[in-house]
Amino acid sequence: MATAGTVLIIDDQPQSLEAMRDALLPLGFEVWQALEGESGLLLARERQPDVILLDVMMPGLDGFEVCRRLKADEETRLLPIVFLTGLDSRLARLRGLEAGGTDFLTKPFDLVELEVRVRNLVSFRRLTQDLDDAEKMLFAVARAVEARDEGTGDHCDRLATLAARLGEHLGLDSESLKTLRRAGYLHDIGKIGIRDAILLKPGRLDTEEWKVMRSHVEIGVEICAPLRTLRPVLPVIRHHHERRDGSGYPDRLAGDDIPLLVRVFQVVDVFDALTNDRPYRRALSVEEALAVQREEAAHGWWDPQILEAFATMIGPQAG
Repeated sequence: MATAGTVLIIDDQPQSLEAMRDALLPLGFEVWQALEGESGLLLARERQPDVILLDVMMPGLDGFEVCRRLKADEETRLLPIVFLTGLDSRLARLRGLEAGGTDFLTKPFDLVELEVRVRNLVSFRRLTQDLDDAEKMLFAVARAVEARDEGTGDHCDRLATLAARLGEHLGLDSESLKTLRRAGYLHDIGKIGIRDAILLKPGRLDTEEWKVMRSHVEIGVEICAPLRTLRPVLPVIRHHHERRDGSGYPDRLAGDDIPLLVRVFQVVDVFDALTNDRPYRRALSVEEALAVQREEAAHGWWDPQILEAFATMIGPQAG
């Protein structure tokens, strides 16, 4: 039988633990308990509860520090945290919010209020899990698209790593780096809508086939747009085939009208394609690939400053 939800209680007072456990168990919740911060952190990472009830005043790690560590961990940062506190002060609440807390219960708390808060946060947690599952599904689809074309190998993995490295080299913020990593996997997801006869055609595409192939960027945007968490990636999906001279597609953007993250991504996308084998040509060396890209940048295709930053990043062999 499915539980109403899972709850981790971290409190150094055994009587408080038992009171909350006794209140939640009859309502169908599965309850785990920890008497101090370190064991609470371990349980949170291991069990991934729907809700954490966290006492503020504890020996060793206090509740604020436990919360900060949970929010800094990619595995636990989305877990809802309710602070349990006898400190009914504005300062304590501000500290809790700054640490990443979701809600507060003031001791002694009302058991009906406890139930309502926990039920609401379980619903919130299930929603975020659904969104997370949907995102994982799209990444799986992107992997499937890559697998259709034997010539691309581990293109997505390489792009995700290289794009984030270049973003870091350029001093971009953490959200931009996350967007670049995601773009590595999702930029060509729209090719799921391109039939094999066109996608895998060994020769040149005719005019109508090329029109179909170019539609993959719009298809990719349509696939990813419903997920709010993927919206920062949409410009890269749509515009990674634009060129600075306005000759690209789908919107013929030119110059700095092409978003910065797109221009960063284009440099590594082209480099990776040039330095890996394709059915129609051998892989180029790093020096050969950069020479090609510099010539294309001179013709107005890529951002020359980003290209030179990339060449510096990958080292002396690029000289």
